[in-house]
Amino acid sequence: MAYRKVCDAQGGPMVGEVLHCSGGLDLDWDLDKEELQEQGPSMDRMQMQHVDCQRSGCSDPGPDPDPELMEPIQPSVSVSPHGRFERLQEDPNYISHFTRAPGHKGQRRLHCFLLRYFLAGVGVFVLGLLIGWFAHTPAVKPPVLLSDSSDLLEELLRGITADKIDALQRSFSSLSDDSEEARARYLYRQWVGLGLTDVRLSNHTVLLSLPGSTPNTITDRSSHQCFLPNGIPCDQRGPSDLPKQRFSYAAYSTVGSLQGEVVDVQYGSVDDLRRAKDSLNLTNQIAMVKLGQAPLLYKLSLLSELGFGGVLLYIDPCDAPPGRRTWHQAFRVTLNPGGNPAFERKKITLTVGNQQSSKKIYNVVGYLKGRRNPDRYVLVGSRHDSDQGGGASAIMNQLIAALTEQTKRGWVPDRTTVFCSWGGSALGNIGSYEWGKDNSVVLKNSAVAYVSLNSPVRGTETLRATASPTLLQLTSDIQRRQLLSCIRGGNCPGPNVSSLQLPGDVNFFANQIAVPTMEFAFEQTKAEEATSFLSEAQFSAELPETLDPLFKFHETIAKMTAEAILRLVNDPVLPFYPLDIALDVQNKLKERSMVSQPLLSSASSLREHAAFFQSETMRPANDPKERDPSHVRMLNDVLRDLEKSFIIPQAPPGVYRNLLYSLPGKTPQFSILRFSQEAALHCNVTSKAVKRSSAEKEVICHSTMTQSLSLILRAIRSAERLVCFGLDLFENYPNDRI
Repeated sequence: MAYRKVCDAQGGPMVGEVLHCSGGLDLDWDLDKEELQEQGPSMDRMQMQHVDCQRSGCSDPGPDPDPELMEPIQPSVSVSPHGRFERLQEDPNYISHFTRAPGHKGQRRLHCFLLRYFLAGVGVFVLGLLIGWFAHTPAVKPPVLLSDSSDLLEELLRGITADKIDALQRSFSSLSDDSEEARARYLYRQWVGLGLTDVRLSNHTVLLSLPGSTPNTITDRSSHQCFLPNGIPCDQRGPSDLPKQRFSYAAYSTVGSLQGEVVDVQYGSVDDLRRAKDSLNLTNQIAMVKLGQAPLLYKLSLLSELGFGGVLLYIDPCDAPPGRRTWHQAFRVTLNPGGNPAFERKKITLTVGNQQSSKKIYNVVGYLKGRRNPDRYVLVGSRHDSDQGGGASAIMNQLIAALTEQTKRGWVPDRTTVFCSWGGSALGNIGSYEWGKDNSVVLKNSAVAYVSLNSPVRGTETLRATASPTLLQLTSDIQRRQLLSCIRGGNCPGPNVSSLQLPGDVNFFANQIAVPTMEFAFEQTKAEEATSFLSEAQFSAELPETLDPLFKFHETIAKMTAEAILRLVNDPVLPFYPLDIALDVQNKLKERSMVSQPLLSSASSLREHAAFFQSETMRPANDPKERDPSHVRMLNDVLRDLEKSFIIPQAPPGVYRNLLYSLPGKTPQFSILRFSQEAALHCNVTSKAVKRSSAEKEVICHSTMTQSLSLILRAIRSAERLVCFGLDLFENYPNDRI
């Protein structure tokens, strides 16, 4: 019986292979000693086999035996570290192409012994040379490079402590000058001192709406009694009430007075407005509206279309967080949707004494540069213009300190981290809007994600996580990990992540350029989605040291945010999951009787392609040995751009243009489907056609259900084309690198 050795394709002519073949004949071949002593065809086959084995891996293997004389390769092939052996067909007429050299068996054994001793001597000599070389090589200790593993994460998290955040907060709150410029310049110096080599302080001149010398008031026409927004009579106002005035006005309302009858329209829904319209003349009247259930700007647009001249806002005590008596607290809201306000003024005021003035707002932006992809940015945003941040600046400084400490130990991120501290946030996210507009071209092509620290600790009852569908899985994994060692010793809620619209500076990045976003925050209220728009009211916040004396809640948020940043800047393939987007789309279309079959089919097709893309392309691409870096970069760009497919040209006021973010409600659905129904009803409620031509009028009165469904269908098909493009990237790319 004869065997032929087929050497591994990955190996060349290696000495080890020859040694294995020449010294292992008795082990690999099942031949009797008597056969070895026989002369004739059997010995010829053995000698041929021996020579052929020695030549394996060489460039000229010599003539092959006739293929017809070989049997098919058996399914079960024995595999060894040195190659693969295939059984050949027995054939008495098998002729060797090599002649057996004459010689005695004892001479051949002598030659083998001499060869073995010679090779052993050479091996010992080479080993001695290597030992001597390493022994005399100067001991130059290279820098310790941390790996992209759990070790790096653990090191990073160990550097974040409650005591450090406490010290940073005390340093920040002890500034003698409490102006926004002073805070921004302080952060600039801190970031440079913490190790960021590229920090920039920028400013924008914008129009601000601030409390004036004349306070906002409400006067009872029957009794002529005057009240401040917090319920105190105007003649009893003392000096201590002046600082609170900044929380008792509506920024960017028209200055002046309006007299009218108060009309209770509850939450300002279409049904509420229909009931009011059927019983009263609403022209120049004053609406009394609850916050919650829908964006404030959307409600104001409906009230303006119906002819209301002003609005009184309040919070229903039943909607208020437990233990917080909001009915006697004044609060501030802003009618600015973002950026430098130059929009059309609406007549929705009572007696307002605001004053407008042009002032500078300041942004601080620092960069931690990446190595392989320095032009891909992970944005981390907080605010410094007021005390509403809940210790955001202290958490941001701690994150910078912890990350730069790892860079000093040799770690370099893959992508660039951009730390942003915004000014003008309380009056409409002006700083982030202006900076985003100035850099929108670069951000659309280079921004990977936005991690928000808008108001990280505004309570101690509930840990809330919010993320776009792209980052739902990553956010849930981080929350689950941190809850294993949570503050209350095991009595912790499970992961609860939603894709609701986020308040604050995240608006521009999520809504205008569709950057995937995420945010962790502690809040006082329970996780009731129906009251999420209460965050539009800005109450006088408790100091971080009062709300969280031990800074343990701040530490938890800092660690969760740090883990998110590390994953986003370090993972070879971005931790984005297109299948989650497809599932979210199908979930939003569920239980909708008016949804067409083509729309459902497109959603199903997107899910199938996304699942295949996620399993067949993303998973192996995480191994840098299997994918070329340029292809991985292209793959990451596909993952990054998926959310851009869901941006629509226009949306109702206060509603995100990004379809993937939903509004509060027990049943998830696309926001434009909900408001397109209300818009159709609203057009029937209004008594006269609106004469002005605007995008807002187009959305409210002419965005029918059919048009909304068409926009959703277009978005789904756009996303599917992008996923298919990602699959095509690797269709003809070799999976096995030889």
